[in-house]
Amino acid sequence: MPFTALHPEVGRIDATQRDLGAGLDWGRVYKVSPRIFLSCPECGWGVHAKHSPSRVRFFCHDRGRPPECSLANESWEHHMLKLEVAGAIRAAGWFAELEVAADDGSWRADVMASSPDGERRMAWEAQLSPITVEDIQARTERYMAEDVAVCWVSPHKRPSVWLGSVPSVRVRVPEEADEPWVVDDGLGGFAEGTWSFQEAELARFVQWVVRGQLRPCRSLPKHREVRRLVGGEHHWFVRDLWWTSRQSAEAQSAYERERERREEAVRQREARRQELENASRERRKVWLASPAGQKAQKRRQEILAQKEAQKREGKMASRRPLAQRDEEGVRRRALRDEEVARHRAEVRERQAREFARQQELDAQRRAALRELESRAHSTAEAWWALLSRPGVERLFRAVFDAARKLEGLEVRIPRGGGVAASFAYGVPVHASNRLYGIVRPCPELVPLSPQLVFHRVFVPNSREAQKLQANGLRAARITHLSLADLE
Repeated sequence: MPFTALHPEVGRIDATQRDLGAGLDWGRVYKVSPRIFLSCPECGWGVHAKHSPSRVRFFCHDRGRPPECSLANESWEHHMLKLEVAGAIRAAGWFAELEVAADDGSWRADVMASSPDGERRMAWEAQLSPITVEDIQARTERYMAEDVAVCWVSPHKRPSVWLGSVPSVRVRVPEEADEPWVVDDGLGGFAEGTWSFQEAELARFVQWVVRGQLRPCRSLPKHREVRRLVGGEHHWFVRDLWWTSRQSAEAQSAYERERERREEAVRQREARRQELENASRERRKVWLASPAGQKAQKRRQEILAQKEAQKREGKMASRRPLAQRDEEGVRRRALRDEEVARHRAEVRERQAREFARQQELDAQRRAALRELESRAHSTAEAWWALLSRPGVERLFRAVFDAARKLEGLEVRIPRGGGVAASFAYGVPVHASNRLYGIVRPCPELVPLSPQLVFHRVFVPNSREAQKLQANGLRAARITHLSLADLE
């Protein structure tokens, strides 16, 4: 079932091309009367134009054809693969001819791709029948000898034995009519020190190849084994040759150069270490031959002799009578128990002294704290006694008015004083459920209230503001309410 035939007038015609590659319409050869004699370019037997139920055009041998004609024996899958490749080549802007043979008959390409300028040719071979690695390499070399590049294509589910030994790929056959053919083996990329399998639609792969975006690249020895996930399990494959991009080929070369550089650095370090060890051994030999070295050797032998004597003494002790060993054990345990009891007594005595000292310090601190609180309370009473009851009320009213006028807040004035020792015995006032400020803290007690520096402070006049500043409170935190008559 070839796609090409020999026409008696125009020569070779191609059923995959719109004009049959010779300026002829399909109707000029399909079911015409009288019939035009067409012949098979392989065996010379008569063929006639025909098309499949899916409207694929081809030529069919007449009855009685020679059984050895290879074009007639090709499977439908073989023909469809050739047709897919030819279509992709033409879509890339190249010319595609099917079933092109060499002048001397040494090869016949399933699809021959030619560049628009005619300078480059590339054979595409759909290889379905079994073939050895040696045979396919020999056929590849025949192409290369005539400056014809080649790519072998296998549609088998299992990788062929020759895959990776010549420029080749495996394709996944579509299960549905609208699905594409997919390259799933032979196309690779190199990254992070290893090759990985890549997939692409066959049509796109063919276009990349003929446009020079992909090229064959041989795996370096340390990168031939590649792991791949197949059926949920990881398997190892050996690939000597990939179709890949220039970037991946350069990445492999760069990685290999860096690996060799690292290995050379390791070898140099090992050689240097060995050199240092040899030099050290030579120095030790010289030193051992010197008087100091001989003296050290003698001393070492004496130490070894002492250890050996101790070992012999231990063995002899183990052979003493059992009663004597038990008596010695009782004596050693008694001495050990006595030492433990003495140590525990010393620890208890020391802990008792430390506890008594701690109790004394705590009592002193409590007394000092009570004294300090008493003095602070007296100081605070004297401080607030400087204002009369009406003066205190005026002060809180001024705070209330200032908060309302300046910030629109309602300040809660505590009843009954409400001084806080933690704020230097000033009165904390609140607004909107938060602390608004401290009213009239005692200047002398400011150093004892470090948290006061973080809050706003209200005082009746500038004189009290100056006293607070003199005791370490910042002026930015102090608001005096200009109640001059409370000076």
